Amino acid sequence: MPVSRKVLTWAVVTAVMAVLVVFVGPYIIGPESIEGSKNVLTMARTIPLPVDGPESLDWDPRGEGPYVGVTDGRILKWSGEDLGWVQFAYSSPHRENCSRHKVEPACGRPLGLSFEKKTGDLYFCDGYLGIMKVGPKGGLAEKVVDEAEGQKVMFANQMDIDEEEDAIYFNDSSDTYHFGDVFYAFLCGEKTGRAIRYDKKTKEAKVIMDRLHFPNGLALSKDGSFVLSCEVPTQLVHRYWAKGPKAGTRDIFAKLPGYADNIRRTETGDFWVALHSKKTPFSRLSMIHPWVGKFFIKTLKMELLLFLFEGGKPHAVAVKLSGKTGEIMEILEDSEGKNMKFISEVQERDGRLWFGSVFLPSVWVLDRQ
Repeated sequence: MPVSRKVLTWAVVTAVMAVLVVFVGPYIIGPESIEGSKNVLTMARTIPLPVDGPESLDWDPRGEGPYVGVTDGRILKWSGEDLGWVQFAYSSPHRENCSRHKVEPACGRPLGLSFEKKTGDLYFCDGYLGIMKVGPKGGLAEKVVDEAEGQKVMFANQMDIDEEEDAIYFNDSSDTYHFGDVFYAFLCGEKTGRAIRYDKKTKEAKVIMDRLHFPNGLALSKDGSFVLSCEVPTQLVHRYWAKGPKAGTRDIFAKLPGYADNIRRTETGDFWVALHSKKTPFSRLSMIHPWVGKFFIKTLKMELLLFLFEGGKPHAVAVKLSGKTGEIMEILEDSEGKNMKFISEVQERDGRLWFGSVFLPSVWVLDRQ
């Protein structure tokens, strides 16, 4: 059988399967259940935004905020019910074609946010431009670093700051793909992601972990002794020891029940991880081998690909990990996606959990007191 005919046959079979899946839905392709989870995220309050994608949240040293990075390249600040969301900063001066619903590379795409407490400066990862910084008064951000060990930072994703060491840790998710090609980076099977340490004094960017398969979330431990990096397809959380007797070595900190987005440390030193999705039959199939993932990328539209990956049922999962052992302490869900879905980050603050989303124009707040 000619190669072209094989490809055609595969395409037809895939198309038929996709049509069947749309009609039979979650009964066949639905996400796996997680034992012991609590379906409480349905009770979270929604704070709408005028623009999509508040992917990451943080508060300034005065406690004001949260600040969020959104799809059109801006950083917005929550100023309370009366004023709502106001513009604080933006990644790029090229604002002519920026869209509230579609990412435009020239506009930048702010992702992981981190305020430096001693200066009030806001540092953030931009999925196109690298690591950026803006002062306490906001405005146009400036580039901090976009290269490490002679290699361009293609997809800066999440970061954290060690203020004692004047160092920034961040993930570069791929050496080929930017934010707009996130599913390609995820499914192509390439292990080109890196975790990087940037010394603010010497201006040196050093790779501390490499050959990672799409590292997404990153967080520093409370005492600064280790750095965590969430490798999405494997559901592993890698740990790099920055200080102490194990300094310079790495190990596995945790195994997650799904595909991680951002990870954030709590005041007590534990960690919250937002899962973009639980495991599904399609996600398992698409990552059997890199050529399988590449085949689906070539033959399926992005909307259908996302639908299948989510198991036909977008949902929300937040996982709390022990900062000491990496063991799962708690799992919260909106298993049906009735109130919350496509979450990208969880922040615990003053007895509340705050949630961001990489796609939707919403931030959610769950009161836990």
